[in-house]
Amino acid sequence: MLKQVGAFDSVPREDLIRRVDNLRGRMVGAGIDFALMVENVDRFYFAGTMQKGILVVPVDRDPLIFVEKGIERAVMETPLSLTPIGNIKEIKDILKDKNILQGTAGLELDVLPVSLFERLRRVIGFERYADVSETIKEVRAIKSPFELTQIHKSGEMLSHVFAKANDEVREGRTELEIDAALVAEGRKIGHQGLLRMRGINQEMMNLTVQAGYTGAITTLLDGPITGAGVTPALPQGSSFKQVERGIPVTIDYGGAYNGYITDETRSFVVGELQEVFKRPYEAARAIIDDVMTFARPGVDCTDIFAMAYSAAKKEHVEDYFLGHGEGKVAFIGHGIGLEINELPVITSRHHRILKEGMVFAFEPKFVVPSHGAIGIEVDFIVRPHGLERVTKNSIELVCL
Repeated sequence: MLKQVGAFDSVPREDLIRRVDNLRGRMVGAGIDFALMVENVDRFYFAGTMQKGILVVPVDRDPLIFVEKGIERAVMETPLSLTPIGNIKEIKDILKDKNILQGTAGLELDVLPVSLFERLRRVIGFERYADVSETIKEVRAIKSPFELTQIHKSGEMLSHVFAKANDEVREGRTELEIDAALVAEGRKIGHQGLLRMRGINQEMMNLTVQAGYTGAITTLLDGPITGAGVTPALPQGSSFKQVERGIPVTIDYGGAYNGYITDETRSFVVGELQEVFKRPYEAARAIIDDVMTFARPGVDCTDIFAMAYSAAKKEHVEDYFLGHGEGKVAFIGHGIGLEINELPVITSRHHRILKEGMVFAFEPKFVVPSHGAIGIEVDFIVRPHGLERVTKNSIELVCL
């Protein structure tokens, strides 16, 4: 029934079992006896449903998917066994009967509010606890063939929307007019409607358009090009700024199919690109070419960042690289999957070795103070001998 009105592929049972087994193996190394998950995306990843409830993964037995609300839908969404409950107070007795409450509980301490933590400790009754969030992130960093299929389908949405952008970017149009047309285009073909970003105060627009100086405005979001938005209540995204001839328009769009996010950026210009943006654009293009040649399994992410910075310095645009002044960000790449800020993160100081099956967005972008921004963002899958692009559409500057 759900598939008749939706756009998704059910998570295969074997994928869910493999994910849980991988988590269990890492829990042993971390000294965690059972993981207790309340965050929607984590529960969806390991259980195949995010209907209201709690997921408990013991280190030595089958997971327990407690569902408090939406049980009929959960049955349609996951092939795993479910345990209906009236409220979370029932969980304690079930876990005690199965002798699961002995030992250390693993909790998602990166996102779990203190008030909910205290309630869980009081109601469920665990005594010792540890942070399981980094362990979960490590498991999720390597995508299965099923997940890569979802990411490719998300990329198809993204490519469709960028093709539509060629018709929407025109002199005199506002960022919001372009934004509205492209968001609508994505929704028509099944975009899920939002992008998920892990962490407190982390909010992300589906799409953002910058057409000049708005691309150089610094705001709270940890990204090189964030936009002005329309209100201090949500200080990011598209605005009423109009497209001008010769000034680049950057469009940053996140596809989202079946939970899986793709995140790419293209630059457009009406007429001839102003001189001040030419070197930054050429640097961005060179960096993309370099990473496709250089990156592969076994390469340290810090070396990728160093390669990109060297290319920016060669073009004498390092001051504009990944932002300007207080707006500079520390990363040029971030993992993508069910959330937009997964592992790996590519910075100058976080040593992480690329592994086959990782997927990341790579975004060499440049901000020219008071003028605007220009750049490219491309999604890559780490394959045995190098990188594979998620999308096949052109990454060149679009001249209109």
